[in-house]
Amino acid sequence: MKSLRAVLIVLVVIVAAAAGGYAYWQAQQSDLPDYIASGNGRIEAEEVRVATKYAGRVEEVLVEEGDQVTRGQVLARMDTAELMASRARARAEVASAEQGIAEAEAQIIQRESELSFAEQQLSRAEELVKNNNISRQEVDQRRADRDIARAALSAAKARLTSSRLNVAAASAALDGIEVQIDDSVLRAPRDGRVQYRLAEPGEVLAGGGPVITMIDLTDVYMNVFLPTRQAGLAFVGNEARIVLDAAPDFVIPAKVSFVADDAQFTPREVETRAERDKLMFRVKVRIDPELLAEHIKRVKTGLPGEAYVMLADHDNWPDAFTPNVPDDATLRQNTQ
Repeated sequence: MKSLRAVLIVLVVIVAAAAGGYAYWQAQQSDLPDYIASGNGRIEAEEVRVATKYAGRVEEVLVEEGDQVTRGQVLARMDTAELMASRARARAEVASAEQGIAEAEAQIIQRESELSFAEQQLSRAEELVKNNNISRQEVDQRRADRDIARAALSAAKARLTSSRLNVAAASAALDGIEVQIDDSVLRAPRDGRVQYRLAEPGEVLAGGGPVITMIDLTDVYMNVFLPTRQAGLAFVGNEARIVLDAAPDFVIPAKVSFVADDAQFTPREVETRAERDKLMFRVKVRIDPELLAEHIKRVKTGLPGEAYVMLADHDNWPDAFTPNVPDDATLRQNTQ
């Protein structure tokens, strides 16, 4: 009975919290024009995990948590001692195969000379036999010598083809090792900020093991939840505004970049219209990457705030929502 009572108490608390949250959302809407929807959320950024492609030991990590990094910047290196040895062997195999080509080409020259001589001998013998100066048997021998020289030349050409294939195979193997060595240098896939160091020098990771987590500061957004009627009028590309709790005097321009197809945090089947009005849909409001680039060092994720979305068929923002993004000097002045 005690456990059942505890479960009931927890359920009551959850239901009360949900009802309270919805009531809070409704109270917020009362101060806004009916063509503007709002919801609260936190500033988020696209997270990128930089991982090792192959299993191996971490040799060094070159960045610290919080560091700003640029696309292509080296973040970490994996140990490549074994790969370096494999590359040396592969280079030797390429050199050996290339030597095989040189030998085959020299052999072809020799076989061509032998064939030319055999053909001359045969031609002379055929002239001599007409005057019975040599026997027919000797002519047949010269013809056999010519055929042997032809076969030797064909074999030499085949060896040249084989040697070229060997060079191609050895070069491909070398290229593969070079790619693995290059992949052992972990670079930032885009501009951003290091969030976590997930591995340290000396650790052995499996293929795909994460080393660095970074956030893309040019892909910053806030997720908010709107009820059915407002979500139905929110479309990708609609203008939006974001106001952060930490800087309530500033208005950040944004746009809707995503509207969910499915409601969240609600029962699967709702029958009454009153309940349908409580269905909440996730709407993603994204800040312009160019604006973010201008303030890249000031971008901070996790900050709570409010997002305001202009619904369809409207384009007039109240004066209070005029974009007002401070420059660095203004920010420094406000924090003094």
